[in-house]
Amino acid sequence: MSAAGGAQSHWSSRFSFLMASVGFAVGLGNIWRFPYVTGENGGAAFVLVYLACAFGIGVPILMAEMLVGRRGQGSPPQAMVNVARESARSPLWGWVGAMGLLAAFTIEIVYAVVVGWVLWYLFKAVTTGFVDVDAAAASAQFSAVLDDNVGMVFWTLVGLAITGFIIYSGVKDGIERAVTIMMPLMFLLLLGLAGYNYVAGGFEEAVTWLFTPDFSKIGPTTVLAAVSQAFFSIGVAMGGMMTYGSYLPRSISITQSVLIVVVADTFVALLAGLVIFPAVFHHGLDPAEGAGLIFHTLPVAFAQMPGGYLFSILFFIMLAVAGITSMVGLVESVNYWVEERYRIPRHKSAVLVIGSVAILSVLSALSYNVIGEFTLGGNNFNDALDYFSTKVLLPVGGLLIAVFAGWAVSKAASRDELTTINAVGYEVWHFLIRFVVPPALVVIFVVGVAG
Repeated sequence: MSAAGGAQSHWSSRFSFLMASVGFAVGLGNIWRFPYVTGENGGAAFVLVYLACAFGIGVPILMAEMLVGRRGQGSPPQAMVNVARESARSPLWGWVGAMGLLAAFTIEIVYAVVVGWVLWYLFKAVTTGFVDVDAAAASAQFSAVLDDNVGMVFWTLVGLAITGFIIYSGVKDGIERAVTIMMPLMFLLLLGLAGYNYVAGGFEEAVTWLFTPDFSKIGPTTVLAAVSQAFFSIGVAMGGMMTYGSYLPRSISITQSVLIVVVADTFVALLAGLVIFPAVFHHGLDPAEGAGLIFHTLPVAFAQMPGGYLFSILFFIMLAVAGITSMVGLVESVNYWVEERYRIPRHKSAVLVIGSVAILSVLSALSYNVIGEFTLGGNNFNDALDYFSTKVLLPVGGLLIAVFAGWAVSKAASRDELTTINAVGYEVWHFLIRFVVPPALVVIFVVGVAG
């Protein structure tokens, strides 16, 4: 893969690729973000819109990203340039790939802070547990975390150091080795916690909340939130899937891989709801708590459940695994471009990228208190980055990728990459990516932002 002179790297097996792709898609977007966004947007009504967006919009775009990555054999900007030239199109399409890298870099800045919270809570779970923690104490504990600049910065940098080590080690020795261990572990932990909640209380209320829709809750803001959550969750328009696609051997089916990734991602998001919301309802807490939902609710549940000490450790290990594997995908896309663009070895590009993210993540952490009054468009530094990445870059980037794959890439090239589906399946994808996905994204984006 190295643009500094090495050969293009490839996944050693389909399992490794799937674990890396699922690891990138399945992260805090599912376990941290999905529950609180669902809570803020009315529960089951939001889930239905989310599912429609994930499969009706996310799957076609994700297929497009992977086929462009594999066809272009380069970082997202270079891959798009290569495919554009092959189809006799302008190399300016490379800017769409650059937009994906900007989204990944911006998201990583905010994401690293949240992963830092998770690691800090894992440390708390191991050292002190959450004995006698009630709702008021849990809220005060999380507020104390946000006010402790040294602690937030330290744990943010720990998370970035772990991510940097994996990236530094390379595709096979770093990314593959990490995800093939971490992802099965995460799935087992998540299933175990959901199974416990089935008998612990609050499970029926959670199922009702997640799967009994109130359509009056659906409005422009809900739809935009669902699109941004679907894109954030499955990794659309962040450059990660295009980068992982560039390492994908032609013997592996893009269509099957994408469906597995999106089904696994959706399964984990819903399962995370069945881990978190039972505790919310069982202890009379607010499902619309916001970004601190799991940090406000889960410590209360752990304090009261039998074996809560062990379960708290397992939960935050699972959450840490999800966060780190997603950070790896976000950083890898940017790292690949730096390595390719400046023709430097991976270990140097990894240090450069992680270092730049670390500097800006410190600002993101400080925006919760010290520089909270510094605003961009009425939002603090952290919220401005989150809004710009998830509400602007992801839907606009997804729109442009769909237009590129549907209208700029030749049918011969796209069909050659999607040989494992029959002619009817290909025509359905081609119709969706040309005539359904772009107009839907335009309407959703314009109406959602206006609303």
